[in-house]
Amino acid sequence: MDLHGFLKALARRWLTVVVCLVLAVGAAVAATSLSTPAYEASTQLFVATRASEDTTQLSQGQSFSQARVQSYAAIVPTRQVTGPVVRELKLGITPEELASRITAEAPLNTVLINISVRDTSPKRAASIANAVAASFSAVVERLEKPKPTDRQDPEGEPSASPDPVSPVSLGVTQHAVAPAGPVSPRPLVNLAAGVLAGLLLAVGLVVLRETLDTTLKTSQAVGELTGLSGLGAIPYDKSAPALPLITAAGHSQRAEAFRKLRTNLQFAQVDDRPRIIMVTSSVPGEGKTNTSVNLALSLAEAGVSTCLVDADLRRPCVAKSFGLVQDAGLTTVLIGQARVDEVMQQADGRVSVLASGAVPPNPTELLASTRMSEVLRELASAYEVVIVDTAPLLPVADTIGLARLAQGTLLVVRASKTNRDQVRTAVEALERVGGRILGTVFNMTEAPKGDPYGAYGEYGELPSPRVSAHPREATAMDLAGEK
Repeated sequence: MDLHGFLKALARRWLTVVVCLVLAVGAAVAATSLSTPAYEASTQLFVATRASEDTTQLSQGQSFSQARVQSYAAIVPTRQVTGPVVRELKLGITPEELASRITAEAPLNTVLINISVRDTSPKRAASIANAVAASFSAVVERLEKPKPTDRQDPEGEPSASPDPVSPVSLGVTQHAVAPAGPVSPRPLVNLAAGVLAGLLLAVGLVVLRETLDTTLKTSQAVGELTGLSGLGAIPYDKSAPALPLITAAGHSQRAEAFRKLRTNLQFAQVDDRPRIIMVTSSVPGEGKTNTSVNLALSLAEAGVSTCLVDADLRRPCVAKSFGLVQDAGLTTVLIGQARVDEVMQQADGRVSVLASGAVPPNPTELLASTRMSEVLRELASAYEVVIVDTAPLLPVADTIGLARLAQGTLLVVRASKTNRDQVRTAVEALERVGGRILGTVFNMTEAPKGDPYGAYGEYGELPSPRVSAHPREATAMDLAGEK
């Protein structure tokens, strides 16, 4: 997935991004509001050596202090230091718990030790820091003090040596004071962390969903998968359920998309133009019937004599789309109860419609029968184009038998619903029986933003299609219709 595709995926799944941001920011706000404020007080000590004024001894003492000051910092949180502080201030906690609140560090190449203490009370934090500094100084001086040794006087009598003194001393350079504000929680930092965490979570979920989502998002992806030409991309129109026919949609984007499909279909098959075109899909719900109906209307609008056959004998919908009678139609003809012209109906004053008729118990056998082949040839001799709406390919075998009788097939693919395996299986099924696939129709795709012609602006209304007095003499330019 390139950057452009990734950004489009984020835009497409904006709700996921918003939910992740809201959850992460909410968690950050909740954590901030529920956290107990913590205050930090700091004190600083200076480590010096007791030496004479001799320059050499002073230099040696400085090196001695720097060499040992890192070890001193590690002594600060020990029990020897914290135990007396707990007893002195009557803190009510263990020395180990106090040690967890203490931080000590010794900057390199210095003889300074910084001690910080955190507590829920600013005054107590300062008191503890000062007490820790005093206790620590006493512990270090005690540890560094040499042990006393016995020695003899000149007369050979033993005499006690003077009390030894620690070679180092620690002085406080900065006493701890009660801090003015807490060091945690930090609302702005927590909010920024929440936003960042929400974005990272959203990106992760989007990438995961895009990786696991095998549905087809663009007509280019369909072409790359199948190797078939994309003859049309029908945009999603929320008004389509109420106005399914393009004759009622006027010059909407959806109506124009069907006119482009008609033009592309006509010019894509100039040398060997099919007269019987089957329209199908991989699975139900992809819009094949709506495509069949509106393709037939657009062809008739361009002056092409068109017959629409409802060959979906399991869930017929063509008659319902036009408000026609469904009980008499294709099955009535196939079982010999009526002739084609007796059950043919007119829709919208332009398209001849052969409804499905009564739903039979054996649709697969009827559609693959010799009589079905004869009916299609009869219709092809009477009309320039016969559009056959069929059942979906994968759930039932009806369409596979019919594909051998058609002269071309349009495969409808619904954007962001049909997955790769379904399309691939459908194409393979048609190719196995020798079906001629004319191309794909990418249905319910995202509508293009805006109208580059400003709702047709200076072009005005599209001209009415020029209908030939003799439909058989209609040329390719006639079929192209409008600009």
